[in-house]
Amino acid sequence: MKKDNSFKNNELTIISTGVVLEGKMKCNGNIRVDGAIHGDIDAVGNITIGSSGKVKGEITAKDITIGGKVDGIVRAENKVVLEAKSMLRGELNTKILVIAEGAIFDGTSKMMSNEKIPIKTPQTLNVK
Repeated sequence: MKKDNSFKNNELTIISTGVVLEGKMKCNGNIRVDGAIHGDIDAVGNITIGSSGKVKGEITAKDITIGGKVDGIVRAENKVVLEAKSMLRGELNTKILVIAEGAIFDGTSKMMSNEKIPIKTPQTLNVK
């Protein structure tokens, strides 16, 4: 029987509490960070930074949930969620942004969309 090595959405890589990684990390599945990463993270799936997780670098994924601390650039294809005790310092690019009460965001954000929003031109008023 041939083993299927194709991507599965439920694949999960866990960086446990107490683990410190330095360098770039790429993953075809999902990533959960409860430890610390000093470098860039790129995932085809989703990235979750747990409440004890710390990341300093660039994060790129489909959806990103931050419960810990991030210092850097966050790019999500779809959605970013900043949980109540999270802290994000840096730049954020996403379509959907959810910020819970108590979250700290210090930086810039850019909301992007696939749909073009029609720009209405101001109409001149006819004043007599």
